[in-house]
Parts: sequence; C-alpha cells; structure tokens
Amino acid sequence: MIKKEEKKSVIKDFSVHKNDTGSSEVQVALLTKRINDLTEHFKMHVKDHHSRRGLLMMVAKRRKLLSYLKENEPERYKTLIERLNIRK
Repeated sequence: MIKKEEKKSVIKDFSVHKNDTGSSEVQVALLTKRINDLTEHFKMHVKDHHSRRGLLMMVAKRRKLLSYLKENEPERYKTLIERLNIRK
C-alpha cells in the first residue's frame, strides 16, 4: 500500500499540468510504485498467490497504458520509460 505522502510526491513528479492526477504518466508511475513494492513483498512471502494475481493485473494495466501512450504520444512514452527505468 502506498502512503499518502509517497503518492502525492509521485503525482507531483509525473504530473503534466498543475491539477493533473489522472494522466497516463501519473497512472503508470503509481502502478510502477505499487508493482515495485509488491515484488519486494514476494521476496519474503513466496506462497502469497492471491496477491500475485493482483500484481499480474497491475502489470497488465500498466502495459495497456504504456501501449496507449506509445501509440498516441511516442515522445511522452520515451521520456516516461527513461524516467521510470522500466525497459532496457
């Protein structure tokens, strides 16, 4: 679970304009934060299959958002990928 302060800082870092909370960049950044936290959780709790399903759903949602961004705004996609360090 992301703390309120962490969520606000992620939104502030990746927002496109002043009151932005739902752009693709913000959504992908929040999902990436949650995915990274869950991968740390699975290092300790290997048999937690219920949470693993949630992780897979988050990864799929992030992939859909990234493909949308890549198709419609390729420049924003490239900068987001570099900032989040997702792809190699």
